[in-house]
Amino acid sequence: MGKLSRRTMLATSGALLAAPAIVRAQSTVTLRLHHFLPPVSNVHAKLLAPWVQKVSDRSGGRLKITIFPSMQLGGTPPQLYDQARDGVADIVWTLPGNTPGRFPSTEVFELPFIASRRGVPNARASQEFADTHLGQETREVKLLSFWSHDRGLIHANKQVRTMDDLRGLKLRFPTRLAGEALRALGVNAIGMPIPQVPESIAQKVIDGCVVPWEVVPAIRVHELLKFHTDIPGSPTLYTASFFLAMNKAKYDGLPADLKAAIDATTGMPFATDAGKVWDEAGAEVEAMVKARGNTITVIAEDEKARWVKATQPVVEAWLKATSEKGLNGARLLETARALIAKHEKA
Repeated sequence: MGKLSRRTMLATSGALLAAPAIVRAQSTVTLRLHHFLPPVSNVHAKLLAPWVQKVSDRSGGRLKITIFPSMQLGGTPPQLYDQARDGVADIVWTLPGNTPGRFPSTEVFELPFIASRRGVPNARASQEFADTHLGQETREVKLLSFWSHDRGLIHANKQVRTMDDLRGLKLRFPTRLAGEALRALGVNAIGMPIPQVPESIAQKVIDGCVVPWEVVPAIRVHELLKFHTDIPGSPTLYTASFFLAMNKAKYDGLPADLKAAIDATTGMPFATDAGKVWDEAGAEVEAMVKARGNTITVIAEDEKARWVKATQPVVEAWLKATSEKGLNGARLLETARALIAKHEKA
């Protein structure tokens, strides 16, 4: 074989040096998404899995996200946010309420009788709120979306029509403020991660729980309990809020087109999809529970007014606590109410 000319050698060397950069730009990136619910849950099947597919489609198959449900990467649900921060997982779906007091501004949507009974207005209002008010509290991660679900209901081993029926009931609560509201109504409120709820009901550790319809099948509430109590109209007793959060360094290290695939499918689009999942799944679950013959009670409007009055001290205490933390709780509350009203009309 003849000798390579200097020009050929330089051209060949240049191509070899350029190749890794080209490969890097066109190679597939795989991310790990961690959450605490089982794969049969609506969140997994109807929200997270479709989102993963959307990201893959937008990236031309170059950005793949593998979902690890049921805490398969280890740890406990309250540790999920830190797993995203520390890179144990690349993305997590979690509740800020799992770590009470850490994200005080998010709690405004979880105050009693603030939220809409529908998921879409709550979700959109929460995301719009996050765009302006949550940057500092979530600075350790890339916050992809923040939203809140539809109305939560009381599920118990006896019928609940009034505050008197609630007195002394041991009910699992989902967030700090929901717990405070339930205590104000006379409930023996008990906090625990949602995966522990079925066994705790079966073992009679608790008499029931407070969750939206959407969650009911995933933790078999309709099989373990026969009585469900709804609150009429808006505002409703409570909602819980959620984060879809990503490791900041992992996001910053992505090529621009892969960042764009995430950006286009998160924020308000993701929050809206989440609200729709809760609303649609909730209606389906309610119909299923009725068909089973379980008892669904809607409290009277005058009884609701009693509950609103009884839980007002929870709102007042939150306003005082946020002020002590240097936050303008009254302004946050006014903003949240205005955003919910805006998106309720939309």
